[in-house]
Amino acid sequence: MFEGWMSQELLMGGVLSLLAGLCTGIGAAVALFMRKTDTKMLTFALGSSAGVMVYISFMELMPTASEMLEGNAAAKWITIGAFFGGMLMAALIDRLIPEDENPHEIYDPAVMANIHRTGQFSGNTQVRRSAFLFALAIAIHNFPEGIATVAAAFDNMEIAASVALAVAIHNVPEGIAVAVPLLYGTGQRGKAFRMATLTGLAEPLGALVCMLVLMPFITPTLLAILFAGVAGIMVYISFDELLPMAERWGHHHISIYGVTTGMMIMALAL
Repeated sequence: MFEGWMSQELLMGGVLSLLAGLCTGIGAAVALFMRKTDTKMLTFALGSSAGVMVYISFMELMPTASEMLEGNAAAKWITIGAFFGGMLMAALIDRLIPEDENPHEIYDPAVMANIHRTGQFSGNTQVRRSAFLFALAIAIHNFPEGIATVAAAFDNMEIAASVALAVAIHNVPEGIAVAVPLLYGTGQRGKAFRMATLTGLAEPLGALVCMLVLMPFITPTLLAILFAGVAGIMVYISFDELLPMAERWGHHHISIYGVTTGMMIMALAL
């Protein structure tokens, strides 16, 4: 059923995942080379990304999973189990990351403004170690997002493109979150930029693992489980990471406007 077109679709899914992952570098550039960061725009972007992810999860991925399992007496329970299984996997990844290194907070742009103004960097060993651990935590956090993009590409490139767009948008502030402590720890803009950009490559790595491991075993049932599981991952990321990060700067209503706009855009696009 899938053999005739799978390779091309998976390749496109991998490319989308790579492009989304590289958007971390855009965030790093914003943090390291621009003198002022527009927190309202970042808040709106994070809210929009959450809106896109939640809408796709409940309006596209879950219904598609149910349709693929049509005729299976346990279809409803399989879909529900896979959805919460995806949430559990995302939660376990969170729990495996030490609390101090968990990427739930984004550095205040005022910190960067002070660095640009004074040219002061910490550059000490303890800060450098914490910065590297933080970068590793972000990379681990990004891994399932690559799986999400490719899993969507197995069946529907439009959904895969929407997932990749949502991931790309929220990777920009994640790049800021990684680049700032790296700059503090190393005192080198170039090194901080390169390392922050590399953390985004965990996404195409996740996509590659998904392709290599799952490709020989793809069936409609496995695809349905993947879709529901990816929906769970994206909903968890939205509520655990994106929305709390969007609230970081106090623009509450702007984040909600972003959520609504993201959902509306996906409703019209799909």
